[in-house]
Amino acid sequence: MTPFRPARWLPGGHLPTLYGPLCRTAPALERRRERLTLADGDFLDLDWYGPDTADQPCVILLHGLTGSSSSLYILGQQQALAAMGWPSVAVNWRGCSGEPNHLARGYHSGASEDLAEVITHLHAAAPHRRLYAAGYSLGGNVLLKYLGERGNDSLLEAAAAVSVPFRLDQCADRLQLGFSRVYQARFMRDMLAYVRNKQRLFAHQGREAEQASLAALGSLEGMDSFWDFDDRVTAPLHGYASAEDYYRRCSSRFFLGTISVPTLLIQALNDPFVYPHSLPEQSELAPGTRFELHPGGGHVGFVEGSPFNPRFYLERRLPQWFAEQ
Repeated sequence: MTPFRPARWLPGGHLPTLYGPLCRTAPALERRRERLTLADGDFLDLDWYGPDTADQPCVILLHGLTGSSSSLYILGQQQALAAMGWPSVAVNWRGCSGEPNHLARGYHSGASEDLAEVITHLHAAAPHRRLYAAGYSLGGNVLLKYLGERGNDSLLEAAAAVSVPFRLDQCADRLQLGFSRVYQARFMRDMLAYVRNKQRLFAHQGREAEQASLAALGSLEGMDSFWDFDDRVTAPLHGYASAEDYYRRCSSRFFLGTISVPTLLIQALNDPFVYPHSLPEQSELAPGTRFELHPGGGHVGFVEGSPFNPRFYLERRLPQWFAEQ
């Protein structure tokens, strides 16, 4: 396979990170939505694309923080998989499909129990279909944590994870440096809006128990970092003692050694979200894990080609990886 050649017209880590969200035209895909009711009464929306057949493998796609199944890297990957005749299903984490979820709790970087319900549902619907999964950023962290927890019982044949925040605490620190504070400010705006939207909805619907859970968080003012948000919102809503406890228990780096399925990791050294020292050493990886570390690419960027014909490495590399399996 032709190796990844970073676009020279997008130097550094920030430009390839920003190019897709700001400049790429969204593929127009006609998708089918399925609502999955979870064991706790909440829901996840699943968006299907590609041939409607159980004869071909299916790839589960997991978006990143404040993204959705409509994130451009998800749409592009679904289009690429369909071109080789494979169906795919893009998972919207709780509250990310355009409709607030039903519970005060939401999604987070360690929500592997939600992924487990998705995979169990898909396996039950078509027991003989081969299932693969690809996760981006937060979605990659959730996927790797799930694989490490489940070992031989993951029900997946292979996996891929891109631009993973292997150490959540260190990535929270990294986003407080330099231009990366711009990303942090955008994330903070979107995450706080996510909580406030649910506060308004629960008040309007008279859902007193869920409204009380959010009210117990106290004021949402004065949060300007991931440490603040995760200490005051993520941790108490999801059963962690603190942001530090959440980061320690959910960072995927601590789960890599017990992964039992073939897994591809793709990272860039110039990722503006992840320190190089946050990346795992070869000795931490399971025998079936392949680690592609590129000098360039940014965060979920990996743009190739020319300004007049940009291409996206992940949309040829991931289908090729799964086809090999």
